[in-house]
Amino acid sequence: MDHPLLQSDALKGKCGLIVGIANDSSIAWGVARACKALGAELALTYLNDKARPHVQPLAEQLDARLFLPLDVRDDAQMHAVFDAIRAQWGRLDFLLHSIAFAPKDDLQCHVLDTSAQGFSTAMDISCHSFIRMARLAEPLMKDGGAMAAMSYYGAQKVVPNYNIMGPVKAALEASVRYLAYELGPKKIRVHAVSPGPLSTRAASGIKDFDQLLSDAATRAPAHELVDIDDVGVATAFLMSDFARLITGGTIYIDGGYNIVA
Repeated sequence: MDHPLLQSDALKGKCGLIVGIANDSSIAWGVARACKALGAELALTYLNDKARPHVQPLAEQLDARLFLPLDVRDDAQMHAVFDAIRAQWGRLDFLLHSIAFAPKDDLQCHVLDTSAQGFSTAMDISCHSFIRMARLAEPLMKDGGAMAAMSYYGAQKVVPNYNIMGPVKAALEASVRYLAYELGPKKIRVHAVSPGPLSTRAASGIKDFDQLLSDAATRAPAHELVDIDDVGVATAFLMSDFARLITGGTIYIDGGYNIVA
């Protein structure tokens, strides 16, 4: 990455948790690289043993101080991650939640036909897990900090084939606002980051996603697609003290697509 912000040490001395790296195309990987370039020390997680071989080389590339398994449905694993952070650093300065999931059948059907179990699973993993992370992170952010969760434009407007993830991401953005309100007095900032469409493993489950990419590139004022580095640099900025009075909002990184779509 070559970006003026990355020539600074805006995150030097800060410790951050990055959740959601699946491979080197993940948005979370773009954020992790940017945060490391700005001087942060990082803790990274991987979903399970199947995912570990894809993520471990990336963790080694960034000299991650902690590399731990985390399936957010497992409370024991969630607590173990934050216990390890407490033991390693005694504090946490920022965290990124970049995970989303819905069962395939529920993701690909109309919202009207979504099963109760599918809706519950999508909401738990994609939204409520961020609240659980915030609850565990808050005691470690003794001098303030920042939290961010990845959203998408489909939270605000109907995007064909985004289906149940639209309501789920809308709930995530609302949760960000309420967490920002509750944690603001402790100088903890909370952000929803909303990238334009880009090719990730998670996006591959959305029907006709290639058409969505083409439409975004055509209609966005910038007439180009964002990439994980664009999202990474912007998110790293939000984690830094340069953004100390930015909180509670949805930050679009989409070449302006959200203003015309």
